[in-house]
Amino acid sequence: MSTKCIHLECVTDLTSQSFILVLRRFVARRGKPLHLYSDNGTNFVGANSILRQFFESNSDKIDSALSSEGINWHFIPPRAPNFGGLWESGIKCVKYHLKRVIGEAKLTYEELSTILTQIEGVLNSRPLSPLSTDPEDVTPLTPAHFLLGRPMTALPDDDYKQVPENRLAKFQRLQSIVQHFWERWNKEYISELQSRVKWKKNHPSLLKLGSIVLIKEDNLPISAWKLGRVTELHYGEDKVVRVATVMCKDRTCCKRAVTKLCVLPISENNLIE
Repeated sequence: MSTKCIHLECVTDLTSQSFILVLRRFVARRGKPLHLYSDNGTNFVGANSILRQFFESNSDKIDSALSSEGINWHFIPPRAPNFGGLWESGIKCVKYHLKRVIGEAKLTYEELSTILTQIEGVLNSRPLSPLSTDPEDVTPLTPAHFLLGRPMTALPDDDYKQVPENRLAKFQRLQSIVQHFWERWNKEYISELQSRVKWKKNHPSLLKLGSIVLIKEDNLPISAWKLGRVTELHYGEDKVVRVATVMCKDRTCCKRAVTKLCVLPISENNLIE
């Protein structure tokens, strides 16, 4: 909940038994959670009943320390999906773009599972806030740091986005889908960070000297984010910051309009009302 990491799984049906298998895979890779939050889907409610019956009928066989760490399942009110907005927002962007980049492609279970896992890595690579206060360090804190202890990286690959589908091999087609997803989601994510409502009064500039910013760039490889630190502010004739000089990780400096920069960390206090 606090780190907003995303875990995606591919299932063959929506039964309680399938969800229990998903839960076993999740626990094996991420560890057993103490709390689960979900809607009132029949597969979730059924899985909760099965696990509860197991603990109740085998309480004498389960170690007391283990039974005291049983999963506490929390259900949101029926027909109130807004109560699950924290996790639904992340899944919404996945389904929205995934349906458009896959199109009519016929994928096997293994192929779809591979695509979802790569997309999971893309989403968990997004920057959250500066990792340190060192003025020379522009490395961001990402959800992957809480899962791996380091930034998320992707294997290098050729750019297949501009290659016709009939010229791509099956493996290349899968990578093309992931690359198209990255391109679409990356632009939408940064655009949402830059969203501003109509100005009705003057507001102080969000950019300050030394701020860590996310730079909006096109044609970046998967899970690659361009960040930098503001070293100089340039004001317009109206005394408002219009351009900033940013020092990137490779020690190069570039000038960018403020519309191409997003200040980290992103919070509600950064939005102009």
